[in-house]
Amino acid sequence: MTKFIDERNEFKQCLLDLGCNHEKIEKCMVLAENEKVTELLKFLSEHRSVLLENLHESQKKIDCLDYIVFQIKK
Repeated sequence: MTKFIDERNEFKQCLLDLGCNHEKIEKCMVLAENEKVTELLKFLSEHRSVLLENLHESQKKIDCLDYIVFQIKK
């Protein structure tokens, strides 16, 4: 983990790419700098769950859209 955290800018960019806001990024950076691996992994796991839920919601919308298109083309 230390090598990855040494790449501070890369770590921050990854967090930005994940959609983390400034507050969440700072929280992650503090956890990483203090080598609180368990807490950092918990935070990232929770964020992953949120992203996955958003993905599922988007998939439901796409399914509805596909159904409407299918019905129109019938």
